[in-house]
Amino acid sequence: MHDRSRFLVARNPDPDSTLPYLLRLPIDGGILLKARHPWPTTARVYCHPLEQWPTDAEILEEVPIRSCQRRGAAIDLILDRARNNRSQIVFTKPNPGRAAGRPMIFWQTARTAQRARPGQRVPRGAPRNSPS
Repeated sequence: MHDRSRFLVARNPDPDSTLPYLLRLPIDGGILLKARHPWPTTARVYCHPLEQWPTDAEILEEVPIRSCQRRGAAIDLILDRARNNRSQIVFTKPNPGRAAGRPMIFWQTARTAQRARPGQRVPRGAPRNSPS
């Protein structure tokens, strides 16, 4: 059994799936997702909820977590490694004009979010308290 305080990336054993990777986040009792890529390097990664972790999933990465916190409609993830260590899982609400009104999940880094929406301000940290 794997340590539940670690971030897992596995190969999806379902050969018919268009989402070949599985992710496990140790928050809210464990969030399981199917993903198109193992990390959002060049673009946002589309994710879909996974009902149950398959027993035959091949683990590709098991990384200790520095921080995994929910912040509104997003989960901020900081891994204990030198590269590819900060990312965010964003849960969107249904929009009748897009995606047939379904909620969607995207996995992104600050860089991929900036590329997806140029000119959009990306939060980089906690807001500073301004003097009164």
